[in-house]
Amino acid sequence: MHTFFSSRLYRAGQLAVTLAVSLAFAFFTTVSIRAQAAGETGPTAVGAANRGRILLVLPFDNRTGQPSLEWIREAAPEILSSRFASAGFEPMSRTDRMYALDHLGLPQSFHPSRASSLKLAETLDADSIIVGSYVTDGTSIVAEARLVDVPHLRMSDPVTARGRMLDLISVFDSMAWMLTRKLDPGFKGSEETFIAASAGLRLDAFEQYIRGITEPDQAERLRHLKQAVALSPAFSAAWMALGREDYNDQQYEEAAAAFAKVGRDDPDALEAGFYGGLSLIFSGDYNKAELAFEGVAHVLPLAEVVNNQGVAVSRQGHDGSDLFRQAVAADPNQADYHFNLAVSLKRHGNAAEAMTELAQCLRLRPSDSEAQALLAEWKKPAGPKTTGLKSNPKPGSNSSPASEPEAEPKADPLERIARSFDAAAFRQAALMMDQVEASRMAVLTPRERAQKLAGQARDYLDRGLLLEAERLYLSAVAADSKVAEVHEGLAEVRERTGDTEAARKEARTSLELMPSADAYLVLGRLDLASGRLGEASKETGDALRLAPQSRAAQQLLRQIEARVEKTK
Repeated sequence: MHTFFSSRLYRAGQLAVTLAVSLAFAFFTTVSIRAQAAGETGPTAVGAANRGRILLVLPFDNRTGQPSLEWIREAAPEILSSRFASAGFEPMSRTDRMYALDHLGLPQSFHPSRASSLKLAETLDADSIIVGSYVTDGTSIVAEARLVDVPHLRMSDPVTARGRMLDLISVFDSMAWMLTRKLDPGFKGSEETFIAASAGLRLDAFEQYIRGITEPDQAERLRHLKQAVALSPAFSAAWMALGREDYNDQQYEEAAAAFAKVGRDDPDALEAGFYGGLSLIFSGDYNKAELAFEGVAHVLPLAEVVNNQGVAVSRQGHDGSDLFRQAVAADPNQADYHFNLAVSLKRHGNAAEAMTELAQCLRLRPSDSEAQALLAEWKKPAGPKTTGLKSNPKPGSNSSPASEPEAEPKADPLERIARSFDAAAFRQAALMMDQVEASRMAVLTPRERAQKLAGQARDYLDRGLLLEAERLYLSAVAADSKVAEVHEGLAEVRERTGDTEAARKEARTSLELMPSADAYLVLGRLDLASGRLGEASKETGDALRLAPQSRAAQQLLRQIEARVEKTK
């Protein structure tokens, strides 16, 4: 299930943005996520007042009386949080919630009261809480939720969503849309887009996934997660959870294979790349490990990532010193990075700088026994070169051998691996990227801003991120409603979500502003689907006149001609 977080991180893959973030990171690392979220966020947000609002979605209360439906308690926050993130808010993850429960001494399965919910929200520094419940008659489900404004201790009127049990995911998608409109009354995204965001996700696979992340027994967790990916092989969240289980069980080859299945647009894509790289290192596949860390570093070159990339390079017999220098520059207070740079420099002939880095490691961590021993070894004077054989004294002589063999110097240790993924640092960096992007947007003219947002939205649309694309296209319309590609993109979003009338309207608006092949193709596909073959043929012909090499137009024309043949 996609989130806005993953989309922002992908956008940072462009070199200019990555460099800007790298420079900004050193300044912002001491600032809390909460403070970052409260700052100016710019035009890519849902709204200046709502962008950065931190939400806590609690497990829903099971009022069905059926223990077999207890899994829906966790399914509700999983779906709602995913949709809120795509809409531009900052929902807390399940991991954050579990950590807070443990901090408060509460069991993971507790049923929150109003007081405990508020305490949990305060611990997580959340602005709003969503609490809810669900009931079912066996064939249909009714879910109800309320929004709690934490600072003002106000609770909203209930929001109710209902539908068939078979459409459970869509029911909660609809609820997410209604709650988003309460959180931001100016939100203009459509309900159809929220529902389309989970298209293709099988309910039985989703149930197995939820059971797989909530079961207390590891064997049961594995069983459910394996069923989830068997039922839905493209289900990234289930692959991620399975990878975590295998990694924690030190089944590194299996973990690497699972992490590799996580899609690049998944919210866990960077974490999957990081732990996939670790799994490959521990499996001895250093070349693939290097590529895994390189992929993560291309998006966010944080210290632990480039350090591990350097380790993978070194384990292949190459010089990883430049990467270790990057890690030291990104986090100069981490002793292990200085240690690694020292070992790499010494191995590749730079003994003087190696001694300096090792000394810095010991200044940061005086009790590091390995570094102490290494420093002592490096300080030993070099002995005479020998063949390693004792010279034989003359018979009857009491003299000692002319020279004793010099003890072989100890091999330098291997560079140290950073084993933990700092998700908070990644979220912090993502927020900084928004600020960098907002400052860039602020100096653009309204038309330039709309065109820039349209370009970002097109990237999301091409990767199937409909909610993210819709949100940015709507922001572009707010900046300048006279940009043709904005309406053409919105037409495609509406087409994919099944809102045909809105799709036609947007396509026609785009054509009035500037004729384009893509807008004609939207109308052509809609008319073909509704059986208006003459109109579809004309619109496709118009598209081909503007873009004669368009494969999409050529394919659509063949489909129309085939349909015409059938009607003869």
